[in-house]
Amino acid sequence: MKIENDIEDFEALGNDHIGTSANTPMREDAFKLSNDEKIDIIKDDVRHIMETLGLDLTDDSLKGTPMRVAKMFVKEIFGGLNPDKKPNASTFDNKYKYGEMLVEKNITVYSTCEHHLLPIVGKAHVAYISNGTVVGLSKMNRIVDYFAKRPQVQERLTIQIVKELQKVLNTEDVACVIDAKHLCVNSRGIRDVDCSTVTSEFGGKFKEKETRREFLDYIKLDTQF
Repeated sequence: MKIENDIEDFEALGNDHIGTSANTPMREDAFKLSNDEKIDIIKDDVRHIMETLGLDLTDDSLKGTPMRVAKMFVKEIFGGLNPDKKPNASTFDNKYKYGEMLVEKNITVYSTCEHHLLPIVGKAHVAYISNGTVVGLSKMNRIVDYFAKRPQVQERLTIQIVKELQKVLNTEDVACVIDAKHLCVNSRGIRDVDCSTVTSEFGGKFKEKETRREFLDYIKLDTQF
């Protein structure tokens, strides 16, 4: 009975999309182990899960799965937990004196819901108004990708992207909107395959109605090739 009650409590938190902090919750000893040590431990844990489910890990199709999953966790989908992988977002003087907003739209987001460890897939739209410096366009994509590659809630991801760009560009005038599907909703639970989640964070001038409206209008524009 206790296990059932605990499961119901945890499910309620996850399904209600509860977040605890704008910072990713990390233990102080998070980087005590090397990547190889983490992979070795996770490999054994994945093997135990699969065996508990009754799978035969001597089968050719399954025997490599624990190692593949462990490497994927550490080096790929949760690689953004490692501060060493944080992109070096170099800035440059705004010599051409471009004073309007710059919008980078349709940045692909691949993240993982921290409540069920299922994918979050969508698009991020990021904008800033230069305060004398600019950043390379690809660095905006890399910043989105870095914070996405960790267990996340979408609200936190949106905030982290804005705060990082505010720090890099030394301006409050940064905005981000994310529209994404959560497989914890689409493939389990309510199983609503059509719904998506939209989050936004507006800083500085983007809190003003006119500037925010301009940014949102840019997002709606069809991209021409």
